[in-house]
Amino acid sequence: MAKVTVLMSNPLEHTTSPLHVATLGRTIGLKGDMNFIQKTDFPEQFVPGARFRDIQNNTIILEYVDLERNLVRISGVNTPEAAKCYVNRKLFTSYEQTRQQCHLKEGEFFWFDIIGCRLIESGRVLGTVKDIDRFGAVDYLRVSTASALIAEGEVKEFLLPYQMPFVLSTDIAHQHITVSGAYDILQAS
Repeated sequence: MAKVTVLMSNPLEHTTSPLHVATLGRTIGLKGDMNFIQKTDFPEQFVPGARFRDIQNNTIILEYVDLERNLVRISGVNTPEAAKCYVNRKLFTSYEQTRQQCHLKEGEFFWFDIIGCRLIESGRVLGTVKDIDRFGAVDYLRVSTASALIAEGEVKEFLLPYQMPFVLSTDIAHQHITVSGAYDILQAS
């Protein structure tokens, strides 16, 4: 079964906008180390020398990374006082950089590739994926119902677990996901 692999960010943004991959937290210790919160399923991109951008488009280079303790140190920032200027700063990367650095396994997809796909069941378009939510260990497709179905009295939006037996296949190239049992979930919503 295909699984959605996440690069969390605002998936509704266009692919030229930056992807939010981490947020810097409070300072820890005397060397300028900072707590950081990952917003991605790809921790391998957080290595010494990795470059990110902040919201003002400033380059932030990681000097030290301890993924087990969720600690980072920014290059050139060596005191708690200097690090405090970076508290709550969001780290961004690009879609291109993500595709280069984050390697997917067979049958895995980035959320930003799933967003916009049509759900098709028995040849009928049920709607379009507008977002993905993670509840526990399960990813749910947030689907905007097709206008023809809304005209028939169906709800405007529904959730579908992105797993078997509901999702049969995902075709990113053609922007569609073949599903089974999704129409029943739509009607029950």
